[in-house]
Amino acid sequence: MSEPAIPSANQEADPATAAALIIGNEILTGKIADQNLGVLARQLRKLGVKLVRAHTILDDIDTITSEVRSLSRAHAWVFTSGGVGPTHDDVTIEAVARAFDREVIVAPELDAMLRVAYGDRLTEGHLLMARIPEGARLVRSDAIPWPCVLVENVWVLPGVPEIFSLKMALVERELGQGRSFVSVAVLSALDEGHLKPFLDRVVAAHPGVEIGSYPRWGDTEWRTKITFDGRDRALVESARDAFVSTLPAGQPVREA
Repeated sequence: MSEPAIPSANQEADPATAAALIIGNEILTGKIADQNLGVLARQLRKLGVKLVRAHTILDDIDTITSEVRSLSRAHAWVFTSGGVGPTHDDVTIEAVARAFDREVIVAPELDAMLRVAYGDRLTEGHLLMARIPEGARLVRSDAIPWPCVLVENVWVLPGVPEIFSLKMALVERELGQGRSFVSVAVLSALDEGHLKPFLDRVVAAHPGVEIGSYPRWGDTEWRTKITFDGRDRALVESARDAFVSTLPAGQPVREA
């Protein structure tokens, strides 16, 4: 299998794209609410990487394999969340290995760390967490000694939100600080129906800025939040100012 091209987040042209793969029966059955996608999205925006797709799937080897294979070819980076523990439904490592036609091996470094961490409490189940796809990199730092598994352009991350968030520092170090996205917002007393013509005008005039409109239910003063996003602060603020200037005279608006 040919290796995917991995553009740097530091490029000045179009931002590198990423996809997220949220894995777990517990997510799709409503037993647990995913908390990791928002954390990842905010981190990637900071690094100048555009998250363009997120799929939530069951703990099924064939499905994970297919998704990883497809997404890794289409995007600079793929981030999986979940399925890396020692139980029967933790099949992400095997699936990622299959996606790249690799074997699953035991990483001596992880094996040794697990033996030290668990000591006399160590079981064969614990040692299953030392498995990685052959040829995978273990990304770690002095501050975060437990490594992330990186297979070509696929980050295999844990589903536990506290650990997932901790690993973002390793992602940042690996990807590097690119040209981050800028986001500004305003609040309007008008609802979306009244704002539509003004939004349409500013969207057409500022194609390089992502403009979003979000109703604020229950807020009797500020009915709508409008956001402006891009990698050029001047363009983003210009779009915001243009929008505000087109609103009817006397209409209240404030920065959010």
